[in-house]
Amino acid sequence: MMRVWIKYIIMFIVVVLLQVLLFNQVQFSGFVNPWFYILFILLLPVSTPGYAVLLLSFLLGMAVDIFSDTPGLHTAAALVPGYFRASVIRMLSARESEQSDYPGLMQTGFRWFVSYAAILILIHHFVLFYLEVFSFAGFFRTFIRSIFSTAFTLFVVVLSQYLVFRD
Repeated sequence: MMRVWIKYIIMFIVVVLLQVLLFNQVQFSGFVNPWFYILFILLLPVSTPGYAVLLLSFLLGMAVDIFSDTPGLHTAAALVPGYFRASVIRMLSARESEQSDYPGLMQTGFRWFVSYAAILILIHHFVLFYLEVFSFAGFFRTFIRSIFSTAFTLFVVVLSQYLVFRD
């Protein structure tokens, strides 16, 4: 049990550091921003209680906010997919018995993982970008930005599953 906690503590730290030191520097034409830190929420065990997912989502968002100087923006954006995570898992899983406790790509299959990740990343990005502009004046520009960033973040998340998170 302690080994699992250490694994997730290290994953938390690595994901935050990658986001802050690497992915915050990546931006294509102001439309594509990878928000890789959501991977931590995606890879929490399915059996994690809802309150723990929300608490970890809050801490993750707050850590990114502290290092990115965006007070509350990422905290709010990380809480929303953390809240909807269990519902998305139930919606995508036909039977409880076929669901692995670890929702990684190798354990759940490509189609399930991409659907799961795409839904939660899209939710995260919509909340993040619309809170960032805090206006519906540029609704379609923000919508396009959310879609493009979701596609790129999904690509990076799936790539990370093949390169790093193969257990």
